[in-house]
Amino acid sequence: MSIRRSKFEIYIDIMSQIKSGVVIPTRIMYNANLSWKPLKEILNALCLQGVIDEVSGDGDDKRTKKSYILTEKGENILRYFNKAKCLMKETPLIRN
Repeated sequence: MSIRRSKFEIYIDIMSQIKSGVVIPTRIMYNANLSWKPLKEILNALCLQGVIDEVSGDGDDKRTKKSYILTEKGENILRYFNKAKCLMKETPLIRN
């Protein structure tokens, strides 16, 4: 049985996918293991917060109407998250 991801972990996962070059909504959905409705809500929330930007398609592929890019704010969030994750791995947990 798998452990449920927190909303924060899902946001970070989506942002990491976009940073790695997965920018089309359907591909993001599959790689982040989400269904369509929650993905749309999260993408809208990330756009409203200024973490990602929606970009119109280039016109070559009629099916792809929009894609997403990570903003500088999004880059900073990922950088700080990864730094904190590394620090957590290095620091042993104190048990009482």
